[in-house]
Amino acid sequence: MASTDTTRPAGGAGAKDGGDLAGLEAGLDALESVQQGRKPFRQTFVEKILPPAVAVLLVLAVWQALVSFEIVDDPTKLPAPSDVWEVLHQAWLQGELLGYIWTSVSRGLLGFCFALVIGTPLGLMVARVKFVRAAIGPILSGLQSLPSVAWVPPAVIWLGLNNSMMYAVILLGAVPSIANGLVSGVDQVSPIFLRAGRTLGATGLRGTWHIVLPAALPGYVAGLKQGWAFSWRSLMAAEIIASFPDLGVGLGQLLENGRNASDMAMVFEAILLILVVGIAIDLLIFSPLERWVLRSRGLLVRG
Repeated sequence: MASTDTTRPAGGAGAKDGGDLAGLEAGLDALESVQQGRKPFRQTFVEKILPPAVAVLLVLAVWQALVSFEIVDDPTKLPAPSDVWEVLHQAWLQGELLGYIWTSVSRGLLGFCFALVIGTPLGLMVARVKFVRAAIGPILSGLQSLPSVAWVPPAVIWLGLNNSMMYAVILLGAVPSIANGLVSGVDQVSPIFLRAGRTLGATGLRGTWHIVLPAALPGYVAGLKQGWAFSWRSLMAAEIIASFPDLGVGLGQLLENGRNASDMAMVFEAILLILVVGIAIDLLIFSPLERWVLRSRGLLVRG
């Protein structure tokens, strides 16, 4: 009888604890389902669409005010927004607008892919091999701070006025950023992950692929994002300086043509297109990739 009396309270406590744990698990599941629900369109519009739209309208209003109130009364220095829109409209009607964009975007993305293929293994070598880091780590940091436009004259002398010169300038501008981003990501990997990987037999290339690269992904993605920015800026510098008819008319060439013709409407057209393409690539490729990485690590709630 005594043994029966002592087991009943324990059983009751166990049932109570089990009920509490089940309730807690159900509450966490409910909380997670609420967090993962889609936001109403009105909330998305107010938080994400309206602020940049207001900023653009404000810039256009200030721009138009500078022209209308003749604060800048020389159209060769500051054209009206309507004049820039007319130039864009005419380029669209003549079928040239998409050609300008595609010429530069295709070069930029292809050059970035080349930089990705070269910068990733280079970054791994610098991060994992002490001798390589001591030898070329400071050089990569110095190359990252070097303006991309500095590479255009030697690239023209070495390779001539062709697409190879464009890709060389992109590589020299983007590879150091991608490599340094990966090095930074690897340096931030917790030693616990590396020890756990070695315990499970993940060493050498297997450990790099299954342990190091996934753990270094946030820093790597940041390096990719910065590498694209350097690729785009390097390409624009190359197109502006090394303009040649056989290379086609990209956005940088369009900007240089506007300067040569003293056509500020064309200059602003090129500047706006360069800005729009840079923002679009970031929103369509790198921002979703960055959100996916953060969300996979529990650092960003879906919603």
